[in-house]
Amino acid sequence: MAGAIASRMSFSSLKRKQPKTFTVRIMTMDAEMEFNCEVKWKGKDLFDLVCRTLGLRETWFFGLQYTIKDTIAWLKMDKKVLDHDVPKDEPVTFHFLAKFYPENVEEELVQEITQHLFFLQVKKQILDEKIYCPPEASVLLASYAVQAKYGDYDASVHKRGFLAEEELLPKRVINLYQMTPEMWEERITAWYAEHRGRTRDEAEMEYLKIAQDLEMYGVNYFLIRNKKGTELLLGVDALGLHIYDPENRLTPKTSFPWNEIRNISYSDKEFTIKPLDKKIDVFKFNSSKLRVNKLILQLCIGNHDLFMRRRKADSLEVQQMKAQAREEKARKQMERQRLAREKQLREEAERTRDELERRLLQLKEEAQMANDALMRSEETADLLAEKAQITEEEAKLLAQKAAEAEQEIQRIKATAIRSEEEKRLMEQKVLETEMLALKMAEESERRAKEAEQLKQDLQEARESERRAKQKLLEITSKSAYTQAAGTSSSSVPPVDVPSFSLLSDSLPYDFKDTDMKRLSMEIEKEKVEYMEKSRHLQEQLNELKTEIESLKLKERESAMDILHENAGSKQNTIKKGRRAVCI
Repeated sequence: MAGAIASRMSFSSLKRKQPKTFTVRIMTMDAEMEFNCEVKWKGKDLFDLVCRTLGLRETWFFGLQYTIKDTIAWLKMDKKVLDHDVPKDEPVTFHFLAKFYPENVEEELVQEITQHLFFLQVKKQILDEKIYCPPEASVLLASYAVQAKYGDYDASVHKRGFLAEEELLPKRVINLYQMTPEMWEERITAWYAEHRGRTRDEAEMEYLKIAQDLEMYGVNYFLIRNKKGTELLLGVDALGLHIYDPENRLTPKTSFPWNEIRNISYSDKEFTIKPLDKKIDVFKFNSSKLRVNKLILQLCIGNHDLFMRRRKADSLEVQQMKAQAREEKARKQMERQRLAREKQLREEAERTRDELERRLLQLKEEAQMANDALMRSEETADLLAEKAQITEEEAKLLAQKAAEAEQEIQRIKATAIRSEEEKRLMEQKVLETEMLALKMAEESERRAKEAEQLKQDLQEARESERRAKQKLLEITSKSAYTQAAGTSSSSVPPVDVPSFSLLSDSLPYDFKDTDMKRLSMEIEKEKVEYMEKSRHLQEQLNELKTEIESLKLKERESAMDILHENAGSKQNTIKKGRRAVCI
């Protein structure tokens, strides 16, 4: 009895010691994960677990987002997960998204996973028209998205209609022009073919470099009211705070760069922005909800911290990440070069094999032709031999008849009658017989000459037969030599079995100071090339814009299209100018 009570007590104590858990579902842009979390876990515990699972080190850009009462909120790192106003039904769902955006994606985004997550999120925002993108830029961005997904363009694989199921352009752009899906695909493919050689991460980075210059990129908008009760929009981004007209999200009416703001605070629903210059009036506004004010303050603090962090020297962790990224980039470059060499050797081997097969086929055809010629020569020689034999027999028969005629003449002369008449008749008969004998002698001589000529023809035919046999023997020997050469050249690996051993696995990657200097010089060179490509890209964009302008339906233009067309490239210039001033 006592033992049973003790066992129940130990079981109860063990049960109390086991931590309670709950299920969390994490939604990324391209994946879905579930974790079992302890009840006592704070937001940082869950966030770190997700980052470790993804292999993400640039954690300062991201957060876990959830929605409460139609308002977006972010999981706080120092607060328990279940203490947030999240639905208590399991699994508790959060979205792992970029919370803050970099000023310069090429310099700040180091890891490929970071670039990929930003690419997917910005692409979705453009397609959902949360970021306004002009039509010509939409086509260019679509071409980079296709390069990132499908790799290099191959006309034999990427045939007409292969993009029919892809969502690549905003619906606003498609409806704005009288163009069929085939016409859009043709223009996207034309640019896609020019991106040959770019890897997935390179194509995604080019996409982000173009997208970061769009006016609405990285801006979080909030509906506010000023002291007079006028409705305005507050925009928070990596460069500062911006005040917009509700009908125009492209051009801010007023901007407060982070380095010109002294203090930001809120009390209940009133928000206050104090500029660094005391001569400038304090800007106050009201939001609809206290929760929105808290969210605005979170974004302001996070963006300001990153703004100041960018203007300081990189931390040891970031330096290590950038060094590893450079080494990884160099390693991948060497790997691509090795693969390119292997591909080149493989293509050369295929060309050599095709040439040997073509040569072998040609030799077989020549041998067949020589064999046919030999058979025809043998048939001709047999016919000439048969004809010579017949002519020889005819000559013998004519000679025998000539001899018989001569004997008849001698007999007639010996038995000639005495009378003159009979003599005359006999002489006439003899004359006729002599004429006949002469003709027969001539015919016999002609037949003899013809027989001699046929013998010569037979001799020549046999000589031709001998030469044909000799040529067939030479061709047969040559074909055997070619096959032997093909066998000896079979050290070139066959097409179906790649056997190139370049000892790439044993290549050491020793990056010394000289290598780093060389990489730095190459990076500078790439920057110069990028500027040249940018000018070329702008020219291409202008050409496409001019080309499709005639197909635009003016009555379907949205207010954003009209604002963007009137503003032109002014806003990009202003945005880049602000970025340069802030730096």
